[in-house]
Amino acid sequence: MVRNSAEDSTSGTATVDNNMMDPKQIEENAPAIPQKKASEYIFISALCVLVAFGGFVFGFDTGTISGFVNMSDFLQRFGQTNAEGVHYLSKTRTGLIVSIFNIGCAVGGIFLSKCGDVWGRRSGIVIAMAIYVVGIIIQIASQDKWYQYFIGRLITGLGVGTVSVLCPLFIGESAPKHLRGTLVYCFQLMITLGIFLGYCTTYGTKSYDDSRQWRIPLGLCFAWALLLIGGMSFMPESPRYLVENSKFDEAKKSIAKSNKLSPESDAVYTEMQLIQAGIDREALAGSASWIELIKGKPKIFERVIVGVVLQSLQQLTGNNYFFYYGTTIFKAVGLEDSFQTSIILGVVNFLSTFVGIWAIERLGRRLCLLTGSACMSVCFLIYSILGSVNLYINGYSNDPSNTRKPTGNAMIFITCLFIFFFASSWAGGVYCIVSETYPLRIRSKAMSVATGANWMWGFLISFFTPFITGAIHFYYGFVFTGCLIFSFFYVYFFVRETKGLTLEEVDELYATDIPPWKTSGWVPPTSEDMANTTGFAANLKPSHNHNDALV
Repeated sequence: MVRNSAEDSTSGTATVDNNMMDPKQIEENAPAIPQKKASEYIFISALCVLVAFGGFVFGFDTGTISGFVNMSDFLQRFGQTNAEGVHYLSKTRTGLIVSIFNIGCAVGGIFLSKCGDVWGRRSGIVIAMAIYVVGIIIQIASQDKWYQYFIGRLITGLGVGTVSVLCPLFIGESAPKHLRGTLVYCFQLMITLGIFLGYCTTYGTKSYDDSRQWRIPLGLCFAWALLLIGGMSFMPESPRYLVENSKFDEAKKSIAKSNKLSPESDAVYTEMQLIQAGIDREALAGSASWIELIKGKPKIFERVIVGVVLQSLQQLTGNNYFFYYGTTIFKAVGLEDSFQTSIILGVVNFLSTFVGIWAIERLGRRLCLLTGSACMSVCFLIYSILGSVNLYINGYSNDPSNTRKPTGNAMIFITCLFIFFFASSWAGGVYCIVSETYPLRIRSKAMSVATGANWMWGFLISFFTPFITGAIHFYYGFVFTGCLIFSFFYVYFFVRETKGLTLEEVDELYATDIPPWKTSGWVPPTSEDMANTTGFAANLKPSHNHNDALV
């Protein structure tokens, strides 16, 4: 049943008065939250960016591990010794150490993100960071057993996978709707900042000749965890989580804080009506069980598939081919200090993300992804042709003197161009779409499944890349080129435009039969309709009057 929940100041229950108003009175008594300039939301924006710092934790790991596997002390402690007495990491051991993190992330994202539903988004993030710290301690304490370091990365992944679901979800539920895309994109901005600073940190510590090479970067992770945990004490809890759990007073304060209004404002009351009406429409459409991901309405299974495919394709763009193995790849093109090149890639990645932040609310989600797919496919095609046809002078070999330096420089340029298009489109655009595609009752479950697909592909790519590149070298790039071409057509035919819609209006969008390529022009129902009708769940509504059920 549908309840318009605004708490009575004395009894804690909502008043029933909508049946006694005509439509004009309802409209007058249900003012919408005013849309102010972005400068008016500096405080809540800063808090959302702090939540997005969860992405920094992931990015810092990505930026440091590519350096660790090439550091002398790391190789001596956790590697093997060849006939010449040189320490090295086998392809299997390298793949396992790098990729097990993704397995941990997948498990954490799918299962531990449930903490956000049970104890709230803030508490869920704090729990995730506590797990993350345990994993870091195990890694730092490792002496010469590679499997101890391996286990530490697995546990660290559990925490990072959890925040990779909860942070975009939390921002999507708390941010003003006209800034939601920009603020969710900040999660990707933090990832790129983490990658860049990870590269810088390993570049600064590689000159040591002992375990400080890799233990100092790992030690910094404690600071990142404490910063994120501390930030949660300032962030208001998700109003949608609070309304769903009948914590109406806290929900009013959260909405008011996010929109710079008084908790007693009529606009806050209206927003709570909209949230509660959306929750009740979802309840009419189905329960919150896992089977709901398949049978739920409207089009829940289709939306889950969209999220899974987009998150999978984000990995299949080939971005982590560069980020995880950047130093190794650029050694192959004859660069003397591949750590420096990684820093350049980190700078390009970070700065390009600002383009995505600007574009996501101006161009829309679909156009950003379509443009990114087209441009990245051209870049990877050129990169693959140069590497497989023109880079080596006398056929493939590990000898840097056997490469053509101009071709290697051209490949570095193309790589930077690829990262520019990735960071400004698919990097944050996918997180943005996934965070706003699902109804509240199954949002964390659906996001965890979608994000789990991302981590699983991340595992497969990071584990098998050493073997694949060892067998086919730069021909590997043609695989990513094909995936990018596929991604263009998938977005065009299957991804709907959700720019500027509330999370409740997204449900109504999916209830229509409008083709995805026409959804940019879709006009949502009015606030009055959203607050006082069952919308897509009308055919599932009990026979009694909807307004009679107000609590």
